[in-house]
Amino acid sequence: MNLQEFYRLIRLQPQIAAQLEETGRELDLTALAPCLESLLEIQTAPSAYRRLTELLGGDPLQLLYCYLECARRAWEGYVRRGISAEIYADTMRCFPRFLRECQETHGRMYFDRGWWAYRQTSMSLFRLGALEYELSQHDGSPAVALHIPSDADFSPASVDRSLARAGEFFSAHYPEFAFDRYICNSWLLSPRLRPLLAGDSNILSFQNRFSILQDDPSDREFVECLFQAPRDRKPERLPAATSLQRGVKDLLLEGGSVGSALGVMPAAR
Repeated sequence: MNLQEFYRLIRLQPQIAAQLEETGRELDLTALAPCLESLLEIQTAPSAYRRLTELLGGDPLQLLYCYLECARRAWEGYVRRGISAEIYADTMRCFPRFLRECQETHGRMYFDRGWWAYRQTSMSLFRLGALEYELSQHDGSPAVALHIPSDADFSPASVDRSLARAGEFFSAHYPEFAFDRYICNSWLLSPRLRPLLAGDSNILSFQNRFSILQDDPSDREFVECLFQAPRDRKPERLPAATSLQRGVKDLLLEGGSVGSALGVMPAAR
């Protein structure tokens, strides 16, 4: 598929697609070829991202163009692994989601996830239903890291379906990846949330799946995720439209924090 077909497949925002068409005419992909190839392999992707950012002078639109070109090329790897076009599209729809999240948080739409999105281009992370799953390690052993997209159906039944699908996916497409646990590092696992949650809370249900291994009260990611605001925004300026926002805002105003936690859950395979 060409880039325009790929943009339609992932439902890229039309205004961004129009800007990228002009950007593509300005870029010399031949000169950038080593970086683009390296973004397709997880071992080389982090350094390729840093080098590409340097070569492009930090231009977010040019960086997005390069990432989307790599995401388009990654389809060949999906075919080799026998992974469906549905999973490919669901996974690569992270890009319009990142743009939307950036607009919600910062008030303008631009690509600020180059430090993260090489996981998708290198086929290290896949969207399977509600959740994303990343090939990873924990304590020196293979593990799958769970990530919760902002648009996920986070109900217990939806999470159950996603986990069942993940077991089938890795058995079918990555049988050599012999993992026995899922790990998750997220603000949603923070023990400081528990007093703020109702007994039937989806977040509480998710927390109860995990054994907590580490706790980081200083992590500020929750501000972006819960309030769609920059991490350094003062508590008094945060919205309070939902009960959880109100509870967390009160906690912050009292000098508390949410932070994040690392949890582990056995994998049923």
